[in-house]
Amino acid sequence: MRLLPHPAMEDVELTEVLRALSDPIRLEVVVRLATDGETTCGKLGEDLGIHKSTASHHLRTLRESGLVFSKQDGRLKYMSLRRDELDDRFPGLLDAIVSAARQDTRAGAHA
Repeated sequence: MRLLPHPAMEDVELTEVLRALSDPIRLEVVVRLATDGETTCGKLGEDLGIHKSTASHHLRTLRESGLVFSKQDGRLKYMSLRRDELDDRFPGLLDAIVSAARQDTRAGAHA
């Protein structure tokens, strides 16, 4: 198993986390990872209905911002949230963002 480069959590800046989450696709990826746990990059792209290169761009942005952890096992890449580390660095942030995103989704379904 090969680990991809990730920023040290002490180097992760709130502005970069929020910038990464400002894109609706990346926000949806984080919500899905928070809900479903670790999954493959291919499945995330497929579930979101986006092209492989687009998914790769978004997932790299999430990794470089410090939000997700990526590892490669053969031809598969796995993604998971860095939940514990993020909660230590920015207490309550991830829960607040995921909760707000879910509320927006429910409100949009009722509109």
